[in-house]
Amino acid sequence: MEFTSAVACLAALAHEGRLRVFRLLVQAGVLGMPAGDIARRLEVLPNSLSANLNVLSHAGLIRSRRQGRSIIYTAQYDRMRELLGFLVEDCCAGSPEICSPLAEVIRTACCDGTCAPETTPEHAKVTP
Repeated sequence: MEFTSAVACLAALAHEGRLRVFRLLVQAGVLGMPAGDIARRLEVLPNSLSANLNVLSHAGLIRSRRQGRSIIYTAQYDRMRELLGFLVEDCCAGSPEICSPLAEVIRTACCDGTCAPETTPEHAKVTP
């Protein structure tokens, strides 16, 4: 990931409302979530949600698709992985003890006991 792309992603996530939307969509998985459900779950006005979804979409962090009369939003896991990889690319600087706690956080976050390895979508699997 280039610096300009990383800055765009970080800027998009540097807002409480957008960060809440993105985290909700990450939790929703590959099936995503309709805009109306997002608004209800996060208790936000549709126009505020629309603006937040637009910023996240322009940063490449989410994607939308039409399904009947609904617009379904999904997190872009590849883009999220690129950003996380960019942030920790050279984190160890020859000191693995720096990254080992991070690897544990990633392992725990990716499967907190609510998913089984055989049912985890390929895009969500992370090898620490």
